Amino acid sequence: MNIQRRSLHLLILASALASLASLAPAVAFAHAVVYPKKSATGAYERYVLRVPNEKTVATTRVEIHFPDGVRITAFEDVPGWQLQILTDSAKRIVGAVWTGTLAPQRFVEFPFMAANPKATTQLIWPVYQTYAGNEVVDWTGAKGSKTPASVTSIAPVDSTGATASVASGQWVQWIALMLALVSLGLVLRPKDRVS
Repeated sequence: MNIQRRSLHLLILASALASLASLAPAVAFAHAVVYPKKSATGAYERYVLRVPNEKTVATTRVEIHFPDGVRITAFEDVPGWQLQILTDSAKRIVGAVWTGTLAPQRFVEFPFMAANPKATTQLIWPVYQTYAGNEVVDWTGAKGSKTPASVTSIAPVDSTGATASVASGQWVQWIALMLALVSLGLVLRPKDRVS
């Protein structure tokens, strides 16, 4: 019986840890990422470029090139960072450069508004992160590489409400975590001693 109880404790603990790991923020992976990862065709979206500093020196410059088909409409000011907007000969916004100082073990977010393409597509966001000393990390690689480019899937919202299914999936994770933690608390609570 004691072995069964220990096995149950280990199973519940493993379940709780797995639930916590599934909710870990993307910044822990130390990649420059544009959020959201999914958006609707033709929608006006507030995107956020999140850039962590995983080095021991400051990040001093962040540059993004915007994918064809997306139309950038506005930028949000970020305290401590200067913005330079890059345009082509037709005055279309094709990129942005932020200069400032991001200390090690910190991250910064650069929000911007955009009109999505009207057709289903994948938006690939190349980002170039420059550190003090002029080392540059190109976040332009393929998925699974050490320096992957961020990708946003653009698709129509279906009649079942695709965005709602994503949100409900997140609720399932939270409910699983709460149940695992409650179970763990019940198992680990002090037992009444019989004298």
